[in-house]
Amino acid sequence: MSLAVPVRRPVLADLIARPSGRARAVALDAALVVAGAAVVALLAQVEVPLWPVPITGQTLAVVVVGAALGARRGAAALVTYLLAGLAGLPVFAGFTGTVAALAKPSFGFVIGFVFAAFVAGWFAERAWDRRPLLAFVGFVAASAIPFVFGIPYMAFILNVVGGGAFGVGEILQFGLWPFILGGLVKAALAALLIPAAWAGVRAVDRRKNG
Repeated sequence: MSLAVPVRRPVLADLIARPSGRARAVALDAALVVAGAAVVALLAQVEVPLWPVPITGQTLAVVVVGAALGARRGAAALVTYLLAGLAGLPVFAGFTGTVAALAKPSFGFVIGFVFAAFVAGWFAERAWDRRPLLAFVGFVAASAIPFVFGIPYMAFILNVVGGGAFGVGEILQFGLWPFILGGLVKAALAALLIPAAWAGVRAVDRRKNG
């Protein structure tokens, strides 16, 4: 008995006509990756200040970019975003960007964004992004990924680097509980936006074929 391998379904970015030449196809993928990083950089500036980790629009952007580009391109877009910020471009929240961001308690979440975009893209490649309920489930799963990286990283920066003595309960109060509701709301927004985009695509196809 063989296990069926899930078939990769097209994501929104795949609807763009791909050039026949390999070099042009690679250039298109690179342009999509850079555009995805730019979207994350833009929504990162939507910020509700909290200490030690602010609430930003990054998670919404990460999920949308991952779903729209697919797993690999989505992850590449977030790697591009991360490296651009560390190189000094003002793409992080508050128009900041410097290698000093590594010492911020919130930087672990940025690392987690790479994997979150991959997960969102993986679900999109299984067509979960075409129905709001399935999209919401997949996007909630993707939105949880940054916490897996962010909370331990925050504890390390605050306690080891910063010399603090924050317990597990305090760390969770800083880095998890205040963000659960916002994360659910952002996952719900993404679960409306991406299926709506697919509905628009289907409507255009019906007009062409009608």
